[in-house]
Amino acid sequence: MTKKRVVITGAPGTGKTSVIHKLEASGYFCFHEVIRTMTQELKKNNGSEIKSNPIVSTTDPHLFNSKILDARVQQFNDALTNENSILFYDRGIPDVLAYMNYFNQKDDHNFITQCKACEYDHIFILPPWKEIYTSDEERFETFEQAEDIHHHLFNIYTDLGYECINVPFGSVAQRTDFILQRVL
Repeated sequence: MTKKRVVITGAPGTGKTSVIHKLEASGYFCFHEVIRTMTQELKKNNGSEIKSNPIVSTTDPHLFNSKILDARVQQFNDALTNENSILFYDRGIPDVLAYMNYFNQKDDHNFITQCKACEYDHIFILPPWKEIYTSDEERFETFEQAEDIHHHLFNIYTDLGYECINVPFGSVAQRTDFILQRVL
């Protein structure tokens, strides 16, 4: 059986998680964002409040990014044993590189190698949307920073040869339908 691997990406606060939840409620299999769990663990282990993105809050950003990379590669590999023909990912492997570029962090060759070795079929990018943007305990960026991150995401995926499909503003149901019409 041929599997379709579909990435839902975008800057913080663009509605990715809402779309992922709607896809799940509609019966589709979704891999969840790994960074939120890692941020919660970092907070717990530090015993203090984190006030900026954990990629720059951690004492070893390269190790933290490597853990994100490994977790996303694991999700990619887990799809091999998944019986579903369409698999959705809340962020893809190249997102790690986009954030590293945004924060001016150096990557080693392994990051690009993994991005090229694990190919997705569709990339949907949700643009920054000021009217829905909010920050929370795991989202530290301002709306202006989210706009800049959006450009980094778009550029990384494009540089890797992907066509990024912009998801228009609309209700969660409309955005989910937009994605499904292009995937099914």
